[in-house]
Amino acid sequence: MQWLIVLPQLPASPSTLRVMVWRRMRDAGALGMQNGVWMLPDTDKQLQFIQELRAYLDEHDASSFVFNANTVDEELEEEMLERLRVERDEEYAEFIERCNVLLDDLEQETQQGKFSYAELEEAEVDLGKLEGWWQKCTARDFVGGHRRQEALEKLDACRNDYQGFANAVYAHHGVGTPPATQRNSEIPG
Repeated sequence: MQWLIVLPQLPASPSTLRVMVWRRMRDAGALGMQNGVWMLPDTDKQLQFIQELRAYLDEHDASSFVFNANTVDEELEEEMLERLRVERDEEYAEFIERCNVLLDDLEQETQQGKFSYAELEEAEVDLGKLEGWWQKCTARDFVGGHRRQEALEKLDACRNDYQGFANAVYAHHGVGTPPATQRNSEIPG
């Protein structure tokens, strides 16, 4: 795999620029190496991201160096890929935890007969956050995290349980069956 190696040259203070670079690189799925060195797969999307970051740094009196690189052997290449998988799997594990919280909440509300519109709206907001996070997770998953499928199955369970809860809320209020949420049809699995 071709890699982009990014070496931001940032002033020691203020720290806000360092934090911003760290956050943007993490959001992009970059692998932090040592001493502020970052690695990303060399794709058009990642190159565009790096060019935008470099322009931002230039505007703030900072700079960066970017290089194309290859690993020197297959063992090192697999180590880098595995580090990326581990980072994604950690994120998928957190995602699965949050899915379980929503599933537990929906089950508890159902068992307690709390079929209010307020509870439905709260669940919809939580599901929306999960779906947004899913999009970010998969965009950062360059190498196929081991827990990706498990995370998708949990999200699908959340979608299904949410729809079941929505049906129960509408039935409880005598409104009939709600339309299927747009979210289910718009967000690919």
